[in-house]
Amino acid sequence: MRDILPDLRARCADGIPFALATVVAVHGSAPRDPGAVLAVDAAGTVLGSVSGGCVEGDVYEVAREVLAGAGPRVVSYGISDDEAFDVGLTCGGTIEVLVRACATAAEREELAAVLDLIAAGLPVAEATVLSGAAETGARLVVRPADSPDSRGTLGSEGLDAAVTDDARGLLAQGHTAIQWYGAWGQRRMQEVAVFVRTYAPPPRMLVFGAIDHAAATARIGSFLGYRVTVCDARPAFATRERFPTADEVVRAWPHTYLESTAVDARTVICVLTHDPKFDVPLLAAALRTPAAYIGVMGSRRTHRDRLARLRAAGVDEAHLARLASPVGLDLGARTPEETAVSIAAEIIQHRWGGTGRPLGELTGAIHHGGPAARG
Repeated sequence: MRDILPDLRARCADGIPFALATVVAVHGSAPRDPGAVLAVDAAGTVLGSVSGGCVEGDVYEVAREVLAGAGPRVVSYGISDDEAFDVGLTCGGTIEVLVRACATAAEREELAAVLDLIAAGLPVAEATVLSGAAETGARLVVRPADSPDSRGTLGSEGLDAAVTDDARGLLAQGHTAIQWYGAWGQRRMQEVAVFVRTYAPPPRMLVFGAIDHAAATARIGSFLGYRVTVCDARPAFATRERFPTADEVVRAWPHTYLESTAVDARTVICVLTHDPKFDVPLLAAALRTPAAYIGVMGSRRTHRDRLARLRAAGVDEAHLARLASPVGLDLGARTPEETAVSIAAEIIQHRWGGTGRPLGELTGAIHHGGPAARG
């Protein structure tokens, strides 16, 4: 959704009708995760993608039918033997796609409210009925408990209450999922399938050390969808001019800043300073956080020295094992840009549980399991 957010907001503002196709379930290997979106407007313009091209032609036709008044639909696509490129997934998996219209002013206004929250970086979840004893396409917009009340309804007060509670839990974790309920919200029943799409604020990437490698890492972090902060204590180096793609540039002692800023289980930390006076207090603080990844630049000799200093500072072996150092995967990187790719590859590997080996040397599914789709 985020990749076509400006286009969708423009169409809502300009009163242009469109249909929205959303991947709601993936079985086996598939090109896109749940939450991937494709839009087709009244002029036939296509935005986004639900499959990387395999089934988009058919989704386009379904979207045009829905936009013409056919009503919301859930369609499934899997591999189709001899004609896989026609309406099948060549990767061999199966996806389910919900297609609904944003044709009326009320529908566009409802979606625009969600898009505005996403654009502002505010957490929001959207629950949509897929099938069962409730109206397909019925929607409920859910905010965190300390935010304004939810909007819309799935058809019953009990169902709304149960879905709101679960959606807030998924939103707190940044997860997207299909949930099952009874018609009145009873749990452990499978009468109503509800797709809960969460839009948590972008995860953070904290880059410490305002060096040339940090500039390249900040660029690739932004490309991957992170909210990037570059921090360095040296005013001459920590400047907006040197880091134009970073969301913020902070001039502060790294450990002081880290101890004062928000870090959650989706945050990645890249320590590129390789200077003991910065590294040791910074890493001691980083290892007390729930960060998903803590990568540290330096040679193997520097890493051994760093571990000794951290042990002397009282950091135990279990915490030290969390450090990814020397940072990055072995790609033979030389330049700052190549090193940034190496770091990004290791972050992705940590997130999804990949092996880091060439796919051509492996068998089995290409797409790994792991955390549910990020908002």
